[in-house]
Amino acid sequence: MGGRWDETGRAQMAVLLEAGLKPGHHLLDIGAGSLRLGCKAVDYLDPGHYWATDASREIMLAGRAAELADPSRLPLDHLILDRDFTFPGVPPVITHAIAFAVFPHLRIARLRAALTNLRTFPALEKLLFTVFLAPDLTLAALPYRQRDGVVTHGQKAPYHLLAEDIEQIALDTGWSAHRSGTMLPRGQVLFTASPAR
Repeated sequence: MGGRWDETGRAQMAVLLEAGLKPGHHLLDIGAGSLRLGCKAVDYLDPGHYWATDASREIMLAGRAAELADPSRLPLDHLILDRDFTFPGVPPVITHAIAFAVFPHLRIARLRAALTNLRTFPALEKLLFTVFLAPDLTLAALPYRQRDGVVTHGQKAPYHLLAEDIEQIALDTGWSAHRSGTMLPRGQVLFTASPAR
């Protein structure tokens, strides 16, 4: 689903490894779709250490059947239908979570809900998520052409946000977030968040 499927999956895996993901860790892939990351992460992680959520469980099941070298490494109950970022059935052992190319399609309130609910996971060390940014308040209300050509908007999808708004929402919901300089497909910007102490 979507463009640059393999390239994006490789980029996701690379940023997770850079964030310290090890085979023994437990990963939550938010908005997993047809497992563009899952087909790489399931092979890397210890069996049963990958969980995925998406608004369509059917797409995840199709990805499990078509994209995984060994589907038995990913239990069916680790593919969880979740449209509201409440993470039902996701266990408290999750150490890393990623939401890649999810929030550009949703209003900022959904980002706040996700960050709030993820803060309840006691073992979660790192949360990685992507957004599009507008460079300043003047341009935030206007259509803005990202460096990779995608036009983003303040009031319709794909949305752009201000970096300071993201950092404030992170603080408000119990996270310390910083912007990465990693170049990502389509001009998305990566934020890495850790629980605020």
